[in-house]
Amino acid sequence: MTEQRKFLTYFSIFLIWLFNLSAIAGIYVGQQSWFMSKTPLNMMLILGLTILVFPIDSLKKMLLFLGIGIASIFAEWLGVNYGLIFGDYHYGANFGPKIDGVPYLIGVNWGFLTFATGAIATTWLKQYWMRVFSGAFLMVFLDFFLEESAPRFDFWYWDVGYAPLQNFIGWFVLAFVFHAIYQALKIKGNCLFSHHLYASQLVFFIFFYFWKG
Repeated sequence: MTEQRKFLTYFSIFLIWLFNLSAIAGIYVGQQSWFMSKTPLNMMLILGLTILVFPIDSLKKMLLFLGIGIASIFAEWLGVNYGLIFGDYHYGANFGPKIDGVPYLIGVNWGFLTFATGAIATTWLKQYWMRVFSGAFLMVFLDFFLEESAPRFDFWYWDVGYAPLQNFIGWFVLAFVFHAIYQALKIKGNCLFSHHLYASQLVFFIFFYFWKG
């Protein structure tokens, strides 16, 4: 890793933790509305850093990220409009502009989570299917904690009032498919950046899973 690349990696990690810890502190002291309304800005920051630092620097990576984004938006569209894959739910306002009820940025979310957890699984494991399984598991593990705060932060709302088992099964199946493609294409990425990106998301949602405010 060159000195320039190393600096960019550490600076990006600093920004990720700064945004997440600032949001935790801000929400803790009662500024939830202001901080959560900035979710699209945070998502765009993560997208930009993923492009620069992961990096997404080849046609193969670009097409995969775009494919994950489009496929996940379609899967979410089936869920929002027909209750398929994940169950019956609808999105709130804090994920930004929508197309037929589905935020554009949900595709970005699926994209950077797949790339980050894929890089983590590649670092930890050698066997193809274990990498695929572990990457998908890491995504569902994060979603388990995320679901507790989703309605509170005006991300999305479940018709039954809580995330059903169908949601986690749907998440795992879709993530498994994405990771199978990711690993088959032998995607390589910045593992240090990926670990911190995932860890910062996990810390944020675990904190609010236990702190009800």
